[in-house]
Amino acid sequence: MSGVIASGVVQDEYMDRKRWAWALSPVWICMPLMGIGLAAATRVEAWNWLTLVVWYLVLPVLDYAIGSDANNPPESAVPRLEQESYYRILTYITVPIHYVIVITAAWYVATRPITAAGFVGLTLSVGLVSGLAINTGHELGHKKTSFERWLAKIVLAVVGYGHFFVEHNRGHHKDVATPEDPASARLGENIYVFALREVPGACRRSWRSEAERLARRGKSPWSVHNEVLQPLLITLPLYAVLIAVLGPAMLIFLPLQAAFGWWQLTTANFIEHYGLLRQKGADGRYERCRPEHSWNANHIVTNLILFHLQRHSDHHANPTRRYQSLRNFEGLPELPSGYPAMFALAYVPWAWRRVMDHRVIAWARGDLSKINMARQLSPARRAQYARMAAA
Repeated sequence: MSGVIASGVVQDEYMDRKRWAWALSPVWICMPLMGIGLAAATRVEAWNWLTLVVWYLVLPVLDYAIGSDANNPPESAVPRLEQESYYRILTYITVPIHYVIVITAAWYVATRPITAAGFVGLTLSVGLVSGLAINTGHELGHKKTSFERWLAKIVLAVVGYGHFFVEHNRGHHKDVATPEDPASARLGENIYVFALREVPGACRRSWRSEAERLARRGKSPWSVHNEVLQPLLITLPLYAVLIAVLGPAMLIFLPLQAAFGWWQLTTANFIEHYGLLRQKGADGRYERCRPEHSWNANHIVTNLILFHLQRHSDHHANPTRRYQSLRNFEGLPELPSGYPAMFALAYVPWAWRRVMDHRVIAWARGDLSKINMARQLSPARRAQYARMAAA
């Protein structure tokens, strides 16, 4: 809706109904601190599992109960939305919060009496939230300002996944939804096989890309100019200080929370492009990435706590677009639930295949040649897909 002001200039009056609800993104990541507080106050260590219970059980129920929002801001309002500092500030304040969470939890497990079960619950809870630090780095790392790009590196350092800054922007976005991309899952591939390809593939591709960039500038990859090493130069001192101050418990806590944080990204990568394939043109080049090359989810609750990550289709088609402006489109491949439920589903390969494989084949309109297919499939699985395509 628009109105006319005295000068005769049309002024957009669009109001983002979710404006204040976006604050749930930085609030949600504080869940491990709530668990720590409740465990300390009640002496019931089960509270250390609170974050995991909410993520895997409560949020899927809320997604189902509250449902989806397919509305988009009008394009006339997008320039104003993108300029509003409020939305940027939410991403900025999330960066120090991630440090507070890791440091507080590290202090707690090192200085308070805690059972093995409580230790594992809290460490995995922190790891889950550290994985969301990658989501914050993802939002910030796509922006053009050096300030936001440095914030991305700083927050990625919390989880020791600084190479994501290079790998995601220059690797994944270039090769997404093709067999060349280690971060795009293939039809028939389970998440555990995918992880063995994705994690080392991302590390190799980021280093290769950055070494090539620096070589073009006449610089060594072993220098402070290397954007893969820059976040690592934050991670190593951070972890070293925590180990020195808090003792040997950190030798378990820090790598375990980081590994579980990495696992969150691997799971997100697995579900976001599963089986989708960009086609090659007559010149042998892949078509431009379009919204239909990513799985989309419009579920309100989990989009509000993930900076709209689940509107992944528009993000890949328009990477610099800010989270509050991401759009839904008709006819997109749609996930049946938000990320928490889909993450849990991905961990059970037979259940994942039952829910998702027929959706991939339907997206390709039964043409198996238009699907990013796992290279090593059993004859029985290939026959099954052929039957599904013919149905």
